[in-house]
Amino acid sequence: MSRILVTGSADGLGRAAADALLSAGHDVVVHARNQRRAAGLDTLVARGARLVVGDFRERDAVRRIAAELNDAKPLDAVIHNAGVWSGPAVMPVNIIAPYLLTVLLRGPRRLVYLSSGSHVGGRPSLDGVDWRGRSAGSYSDSKLFVTTLAAAVARLRPEVLSHAVDPGWVPTKMGGPGAPDDLELGHRTQEWLASSDEPQALTTGGYWYHRERLQPHRAVHDEAFQERLLRTLAEETGTAP
Repeated sequence: MSRILVTGSADGLGRAAADALLSAGHDVVVHARNQRRAAGLDTLVARGARLVVGDFRERDAVRRIAAELNDAKPLDAVIHNAGVWSGPAVMPVNIIAPYLLTVLLRGPRRLVYLSSGSHVGGRPSLDGVDWRGRSAGSYSDSKLFVTTLAAAVARLRPEVLSHAVDPGWVPTKMGGPGAPDDLELGHRTQEWLASSDEPQALTTGGYWYHRERLQPHRAVHDEAFQERLLRTLAEETGTAP
């Protein structure tokens, strides 16, 4: 059984993934952004999940969580599920936090990044991006960036299985009650990629929707764009990949 961190697991897809992985016998680390939301994870903690707490809008909190996890039993996989739809936290939560955790965490050999079908509407431009969240950022841009990060990790770390997953437009707090996609299918692909030994799950560099590998935005596999993104994130955070 694997030790798997699921970020943003207080509700929605993250909680569903953490619950299913725990039921399958995996050693799960759940995450909430504050103590109030952490209280909602008490039932998972009572079943054996470990809890980490920190607001991904704050880089110091991301660094603290990474240090805490590096001092514990090594992780086998990370599902980068935490995300926000709109507002100033879009870039800090959707791309800065996953980047920092990717660089700082030691040990994970499987990385799964939550993307979105809306990443195809993102702009492959890094000019004028507000990485620190002083103003509202573009959700589509943030998901293009994190999908590109997943592809860059797959290329540069051949020993790591790195993928991006579009969970679909599902009826969560973020997606809204009228979302048309299947909530159950929305979390199964990331669990499979984080834990399965099936041949397809042991590939790398994929962009997935409901366990079907699709073609992402053409910028995702553009190595020059990948390098520009990594260089920008390294300069912005002071943390080299």
